Amino acid sequence: PDRVSMPDFDIDFCQDRREEVIRYVQQKYGRDQVGQIITFGTLQARAVLRDVGRVLQMPYGQVDKLSKMVPQNPANPVKLADAIANEPRFAEEAEKEPIVQTLLDTAQKLEGLYRHASTHAAGIVIGDRPLSELVPMYRDPRSDMPVTQFNMKYVEQAGLVKFDFLGLKTLTVLETAVKLIRRRGVDIDLATIPLDDKETYSMLSRGEVVGVFQVESAGMRKALIGMRPDCIEDIIALVALYRPGPMENIPTYNARKHGEEEMASIHPKIDHLVKETQGVIVYQEQVMQIAQELSGYSLGEADLLRRAMGKKIRAEMDKQRERFVSGAVERGVSKPQADFIFDLLAKFADYGFNKSHAAAYAVVSYQTAYLKAHYPVEFLAASMTLDMSNTDKLADFRQDAMRLGIEVVAPSVMSSFRPFEVGENKIFYSLAALKGVGDAAVEHIVA
Repeated sequence: PDRVSMPDFDIDFCQDRREEVIRYVQQKYGRDQVGQIITFGTLQARAVLRDVGRVLQMPYGQVDKLSKMVPQNPANPVKLADAIANEPRFAEEAEKEPIVQTLLDTAQKLEGLYRHASTHAAGIVIGDRPLSELVPMYRDPRSDMPVTQFNMKYVEQAGLVKFDFLGLKTLTVLETAVKLIRRRGVDIDLATIPLDDKETYSMLSRGEVVGVFQVESAGMRKALIGMRPDCIEDIIALVALYRPGPMENIPTYNARKHGEEEMASIHPKIDHLVKETQGVIVYQEQVMQIAQELSGYSLGEADLLRRAMGKKIRAEMDKQRERFVSGAVERGVSKPQADFIFDLLAKFADYGFNKSHAAAYAVVSYQTAYLKAHYPVEFLAASMTLDMSNTDKLADFRQDAMRLGIEVVAPSVMSSFRPFEVGENKIFYSLAALKGVGDAAVEHIVA
């Protein structure tokens, strides 16, 4: 009851059945009560320079050179005014040609305006009445589903609940692998596989993770080898830690896990809340729990604190600091300690990851690792089938199969089919994965 807004509902489905889920929701709640959400693309620094330059009929090469002076950072786009202030070449170019100054002045006025509208890749809203009674709607010619004219932020304020229905390829890989394993008479229920399988953790600790969800990158492999995970909590922590910001805490986590470094105390009252993560604040939930334990926050208040820290709104942060520190002091914590802990929380809340999200991904990661450790032929065949259009990935899978002593049989009209098939320690190459062989030809060959 303390929450001021609805939580996020992010649900991953098997890639092949996402549309089926959307059709089900439409049938259950009514086609006029289910819709997609509009998104607006804005003019960012590089794009606005290109667009204005085109209107001013400036040479493409000149505009391209100017736009490339703006640092590219998709996660945190640089404002044009900041780029101009930090890059002296802009002033030099403007001094040489007055039209460059016109370009820069006009572009700064237009920066941030909406450039185009599209449909949110995964967002769906479900209403308790026809959506047209709640928000303005429009028809996207590419879809038979109505689309809201309010974006994600405003559909929430209009009282609608937003769901992200995501098609996750890995879930399709798991389903395909389980079907292939069933052919050898083994029926696997992924929901009940043991989460303490030594063979799986041993494989992860060696960094043998081609095809394993979330941990395939070179950086993740290095982190796994350093961590030597031996429980699901380690994988959950790694999923949350391996992102810009918290990544710097991975060596600390690993050193403390293996007894190479003593776990530092933040405060005796809250040390038990970070024991699971080796004394490192990793999750947003830990920020909320610390506020509850140390300063007497309710869950709803702690959620507001988490949001305020994430958004870094100065006035709200000052208000929260006063509340946090006074609550902690009332409970016997010194003011300097309370201030220090608040600053620590603010630092982590900025990029802290949601534990429930990390746990959901870690379990899927573990399931892929378990299948690879115990049924590598079926797992790699399923992975190759779902990535058959990606020649680089296919090469990685093939190399991994050879490392494991699995024979990848060359494509043949006698033994190959549309998907990658399995035999006794063999993977039969897919006909559809061959360049220039279309679906019609494959159907004709295998018929």
